[in-house]
Amino acid sequence: MTSTRNNNAPAEYCLQQKTYTQANEYNEYIYACNCEAYDPALPVLGFNPTKMPWNTFANNPVDIESSLFGINSTNLVDPQKPVIPEIKKIQEKEFFKTKRLIMPERFVVSKYNRPFPIAQ
Repeated sequence: MTSTRNNNAPAEYCLQQKTYTQANEYNEYIYACNCEAYDPALPVLGFNPTKMPWNTFANNPVDIESSLFGINSTNLVDPQKPVIPEIKKIQEKEFFKTKRLIMPERFVVSKYNRPFPIAQ
């Protein structure tokens, strides 16, 4: 017996596959708000970002974290070599212009003046 539902039609199958592909592309978009940035940078003035990807600050973040947590530190068969961190230099960006700070001249109080003039 043949199927009379639209679920098994070739056009419906293509539509489902297109929907699955688009949903997968949406979920795996790497430049989303909680993933990587095009050009990662820290602000010169203001708040630091709350989330940064795991590989933004170092080339070997997994080795550094394993060393900090003491993973593989008690292995007597094949001891772990000391981890040398490979830190990345992150650029700083000025996201807005700040006005130059104008400081007043130093205030000097004269010791030889009276606090108020005396009438004569």
